[in-house]
Amino acid sequence: MLCVGRLGGFGARAAALPPRWAGQGSLQAGIRARRVSTSWSPVGAAFNVKPQGSRLDLFGERRGLFGVPELSAPEGFHIAQEKALRKTELLVDRACSTPPGPQTVLIFDELSDSLCRVADLADFVKIAHPEPAFREAAEEACRSIGTMVEKLNTNVDLYQSLQKLLADKNLVDSLDPETRRVAELFLFDFEISGIHLDQEKRKRAVDLNVKILDLSSTFLTGTNFPNKIEKHLLPEHIRHNFTSAGDHIIIDGLHAEAPDDLVREAAYKIFLYPNAGQLKCLEELLSSRDLLAKLVGYSTFSHRALQGTIAKNPETVMQFLEKLSDKLSERTLKDFEMIREMKMKLNPQNSEVMPWDPPYYSGVIRAERYNIEPSLYCPFFSLGACMEGLNILLNRLLGISLYAEQPAKGEVWSEDVRKLAVVHESEGLLGYIYCDFFQRADKPHQDCHFTIRGGRLKEDGDYQLPVVVLMLNLPRSSRSSPTLLTPGMMENLFHEMGHAMHSMLGRTRYQHVTGTRCPTDFAEVPSILMEYFANDYRVVNQFARHYQTGQPLPKNMVSRLCESKKVCAAADMQLQVFYAALDQIYHGKHPLRNSTTDILKETQEKFYGLPYVPNTAWQLRFSHLVGYGAKYYSYLMSRAVASMVWKECFLQDPFNRAAGERYRKEMLAHGGGREPMLMVEEFQILAFSHSCIQQTFVKR
Repeated sequence: MLCVGRLGGFGARAAALPPRWAGQGSLQAGIRARRVSTSWSPVGAAFNVKPQGSRLDLFGERRGLFGVPELSAPEGFHIAQEKALRKTELLVDRACSTPPGPQTVLIFDELSDSLCRVADLADFVKIAHPEPAFREAAEEACRSIGTMVEKLNTNVDLYQSLQKLLADKNLVDSLDPETRRVAELFLFDFEISGIHLDQEKRKRAVDLNVKILDLSSTFLTGTNFPNKIEKHLLPEHIRHNFTSAGDHIIIDGLHAEAPDDLVREAAYKIFLYPNAGQLKCLEELLSSRDLLAKLVGYSTFSHRALQGTIAKNPETVMQFLEKLSDKLSERTLKDFEMIREMKMKLNPQNSEVMPWDPPYYSGVIRAERYNIEPSLYCPFFSLGACMEGLNILLNRLLGISLYAEQPAKGEVWSEDVRKLAVVHESEGLLGYIYCDFFQRADKPHQDCHFTIRGGRLKEDGDYQLPVVVLMLNLPRSSRSSPTLLTPGMMENLFHEMGHAMHSMLGRTRYQHVTGTRCPTDFAEVPSILMEYFANDYRVVNQFARHYQTGQPLPKNMVSRLCESKKVCAAADMQLQVFYAALDQIYHGKHPLRNSTTDILKETQEKFYGLPYVPNTAWQLRFSHLVGYGAKYYSYLMSRAVASMVWKECFLQDPFNRAAGERYRKEMLAHGGGREPMLMVEEFQILAFSHSCIQQTFVKR
């Protein structure tokens, strides 16, 4: 999952989560290659050994999180934010006093960068740092920077400095395509923030945006908050499946893989039991988004959110979802019937398929048909082997190698975080990936990519290296074995690395559109494409080795695993269609025709088919409503694009270097600096031309 920046305008564009300008080649040539470090070590070995903890460094200076000196203590966030806000004032003055031209766009981008370098980092720290003091300081920094962003987006003088540039045809014609695209994106951010409104309404827009930030943070926290129930209300024989706290049982998740039907049912009904405070928070969030959209001139929040995406508007999204649902419906019914038969076989007393059944019984069917018990596969997928597999793939496809680097004292927030240098064979050091892979207390149970610092070309000719975090929740190694991954964990690792490579290779001139700072329905394409590589035997065969014997994973085991993924695939995708449709309706016409729970029930019956369970409110756990509001469909649309790229470029040979370079040049390199639909259309044309050329040579 891409962690999407929630700041608009001068904050990160969708990050996590442009017409190519003529000088792109010269950008790469003009950037000084970074030298190779002798402290780098092979990536595979680094992940199959226990962390050594901090190096013994009695006299070394504590550098601070991510090497930021101020962040050696929580109080540093206040220092960093004040420093960014002071720089913001200076840059605003410069932007307003500089004659319109390319320099205007550079100043705007530097302004965006100075705010994002605090906001993006704080956005990660506030949810992932193990120390409450750091989390609280980061939360305050997010709010402070977010408030400044909304004020800038309604600053008339700043807006006019950009408008003067884009209103001058001669000046516009002199801009390279990427600079023009970035200028237009900044102008668009002003417009959707209500710059055209009078002073009173602009202030109202700022207040609404700040309120939305606060509500989003509160709602997100509530999605993970456990529910509790008095012990005596649960059957005694299932209590041991949950955490006890005095006279209560704590339910902190759905326990979807539990083999006992009653355990899954209890977890579902208790964890999803409506919380009045969370319900009110969601209603206020949706209402505030609608008010903001209407205030700035859009009929719904969805219309506002989908500007600039592949889909462009909610009507296209709903058509896409309805067509997909129609195509899936017959296969979904067959999947549910297959699940019902398996449930009847294992539990004859109650064979009705309920919403808590598909994840478990589809797994049972897969295991029975294809003998894919995860324990059979895990020994072949040690974390080190999987990282080495990624290294092999990226090297052969893109000329990239991953090297482990020892972080400095205070640079990481947990001793088991690994730091990777991403190095190109001719371009040198491209950036850094911090790998926060292991489970720990209070760590969110989600797999995410976070942009910490975006790349950009600096005035001195150096390239500001991108920095990202990949966050997973893998089991720790034991005394007898390294960390072993299930096939699903391995696929998730590849998925998140797809985001990281987008961040490393989207080397745009401007930070505002670097890497994953692109429309959300395109941002998931590189990550989903990596899932195809993770499920191809030719790729898996390069690295899957038994951690004790060195034996390669047999081809028939990979074939069984790939075939098993087709089991209940329609029902799985139908569930995603339901989520995406619900998201669209919540962000559609307001006031909503019913309560959010009634809408959930109606949409579930229409787009999924399994019955709604009374006194549950799944929408209150739908965390994606925050980062992916009106854009949850992006996973499905990105999957369609990724499928096209795989078939056109890599199906015949997943290690095709020419195809890899073409994919980098035509898709990854642009970040958000080019309209995604143009990239998709031109990529299809290029792929078709390449195919014709190949066929011509074959015929000869």
